[in-house]
Amino acid sequence: MYFPVSGVEVNPFIPPLVAFLVSAITSTAGISGAFLLLPFQVSVLQYTSPSVSPTNLIYNIVAIPGGLYRFIKEGRMAWPLTWVVIVGTLPGVFLGSWVRIVYLPDPRAFKLFVGSVLLYLGIRIVLEFTSGSKNKKSQNKALEQKFKERVDQMRAESNKKIAAGLPADAIVKTKSFTLRKIEYEFWGETYSFGTMAIFTLALAVGLIGGIYGIGGGAIIAPFCVSILGLPVYTVAGAALAGTFLTSIAGVAFYSILAMTAVGATTNVAPDWALGALFGVGGLLGTYCGAYIQKYLKEKIVKAIMAALILFLALRYIIQFFI
Repeated sequence: MYFPVSGVEVNPFIPPLVAFLVSAITSTAGISGAFLLLPFQVSVLQYTSPSVSPTNLIYNIVAIPGGLYRFIKEGRMAWPLTWVVIVGTLPGVFLGSWVRIVYLPDPRAFKLFVGSVLLYLGIRIVLEFTSGSKNKKSQNKALEQKFKERVDQMRAESNKKIAAGLPADAIVKTKSFTLRKIEYEFWGETYSFGTMAIFTLALAVGLIGGIYGIGGGAIIAPFCVSILGLPVYTVAGAALAGTFLTSIAGVAFYSILAMTAVGATTNVAPDWALGALFGVGGLLGTYCGAYIQKYLKEKIVKAIMAALILFLALRYIIQFFI
């Protein structure tokens, strides 16, 4: 099948299949998977024009609601964190879209910077879930102990081997939400962090998301888990929500730019048909990933997140020197 906007020719079953496999894994860590689909489009489909960024964002728009629905339905949305991420992300994505087209049509140096940041975050996550970590927060240790006790209890009741998972009463409850601090409770443990720290991070993530079309969950999620020490079960939904709205804003802005003088000289219009095909597979994948997450121990989810982040970081850094 030929897609005239992007100039890509591919079997129409390939994009949704690839998107499903990627998103089913990445959404367990609050990452839409767009950061892996972008290299796939560039390297495999040979889609290299700037319009690949908004096309990748279309994938997020179609794919993410499936995962969000599960997180909202099961009460695993940290809403104060979500709103701050959204408010901070939106201004950044507009600026990022402009920078991508005008100043960084081939952003090798910026990829090196992004790769370095992700490498740092990835290493921190690896260190946290290894046995030699000395910095794991006591709340998360208590959370892991509850998992163990929950599994033992369920095994005793059913007299068979089962997967570890979250009980029905493991929901996020907001305790305070101010300009200075956000505090919420999750399964008997209280977590707090600075509101402005998250806002500043979201602003930077919006800039990066607008440039590369990756949404930003790949940066927000590991930062919240590794730096702030928040449980990944409460971060994933907020990261996906921020990525979702970032993507809507990014596609809208790219579409507007396509009608300007800048768009007349550069291919910046999104390929809606190709993006929608990726999105359909991603919609099913994020729904499955959000469902699967509650049956995974936090160490497993962190391991998945670390592997994906390190893969992207090394890819960006290597590309700079090739």
